[in-house]
Amino acid sequence: MVRTIPMDPGARRVQRRTVLLLSVAQVFGGLGTGSTVSIGSILAVELSGSSAWAGSVATVMTLGAAASALPLASLAERRGRRAGQVAGLSAALAGAVLMVLAVVSGLFVLLVLGSVGIGIGTAASLQARFAAVDLATAEHRGRALSTVVWAVTVGAVAGPNLIQPGTVVGTLLGLPPIAGPFVISGAGLLIAAVLLFAGLRPDPLLLARQLAAASIVPIVPGEGERPAAAAPRSRGSLHRGLKAIRGSRTALLAVSAVVAAHAVMVGVMSMTPLHLQHLVEGPGQHAGHIAAGDVLVIIGFTISLHIAGMFALSPLMGWLTDRAGRLETIIIGFMLLIAAVAVAGLGESSTGAVAVGLVLLGMGWSAATISGSTLLAESVGREVRVAVQGVSDMLMGAAGAVGGAASGLVLGYAGYLGLNLLGGLAGAAVLGAAVVTRTSRRRSAAA
Repeated sequence: MVRTIPMDPGARRVQRRTVLLLSVAQVFGGLGTGSTVSIGSILAVELSGSSAWAGSVATVMTLGAAASALPLASLAERRGRRAGQVAGLSAALAGAVLMVLAVVSGLFVLLVLGSVGIGIGTAASLQARFAAVDLATAEHRGRALSTVVWAVTVGAVAGPNLIQPGTVVGTLLGLPPIAGPFVISGAGLLIAAVLLFAGLRPDPLLLARQLAAASIVPIVPGEGERPAAAAPRSRGSLHRGLKAIRGSRTALLAVSAVVAAHAVMVGVMSMTPLHLQHLVEGPGQHAGHIAAGDVLVIIGFTISLHIAGMFALSPLMGWLTDRAGRLETIIIGFMLLIAAVAVAGLGESSTGAVAVGLVLLGMGWSAATISGSTLLAESVGREVRVAVQGVSDMLMGAAGAVGGAASGLVLGYAGYLGLNLLGGLAGAAVLGAAVVTRTSRRRSAAA
């Protein structure tokens, strides 16, 4: 049972302003990722001269996000959320500049380095959801976290649509037209960094520590009634984070939910465009321009629906997390994921069934990620919470990278149905663990 001590009115105002600032920054910061994802593969083929490098940008972005998650969390742990967010956005801004230089110079290596920077920005964007709950009361944590996640929708949708206006900007600036979208992305990232640097004061994490010492903020499971440590150690974040996760069954379940949901989502989503292409054109067929255009429309529409499922319903998932419960929403999330892979896999010969499956996949990811992240923030002591969150995001990014890389092999050997079946098995394992934990808690409460 979570016991909440009334929060100071000043802290409540800071919390509202923090969520607003983070949400606005997510909108502008998301433009960089959206543009890179939409035209990164095209640039990779053009600059490298080989289609074998088509997936390099997405892969490097994912690895960059995974590798930087823990360092960014460590920076936030030492100096506050503002420092971690601004550092990540600054790296993404440098990445956007390198993207422009790559187009101008024709150097593939600059494109790869720019992708690393954008990936670091993605890691910062993910960690913004945790900054939204540093000062949140227990009954509002899910909604605060989901509001920041929802804000990603605008950038994720707007980013791919910057190609056409971006070419105009590039031409006006005397740059190659395809460099224009990255100019717009850089401007958005700069605005986001300036907003957080100037506006995220007082820092929510540092203020939460001060209030915890004064016993003003909510006390959550894992903290007991002791005040938070005044100065967390700056070394050994990985070790401390893993130790804390291993020491809490609830934290272990929360991390498993976030990591498994991301791996299943990335694995299925990344191979769906290729499956749709084969489904519409037929394997080994060389479709004409009209057929190719139809394929692109179908793929674009399906992925757009999937992104909408991931982010547009985030407030609903946050509301469910707060009202129905953390574990209950994790269970709902994995039921949606299992339904998604069943619909997409069994309906693999229908573009409509695949589209419905991708929507359910996005909704399941949203529910599991929001509820799992909220549960994680409550499952460990405040002195190790940021380190645990960094480890969670690192594992989440690594799972996405492995899922994306392995999905191609699975698709080749077992087909689209086999890929979805594998995702369903992974989801069923976490669903079973969540049901067992929920049942155990209910029995303990009734005893």
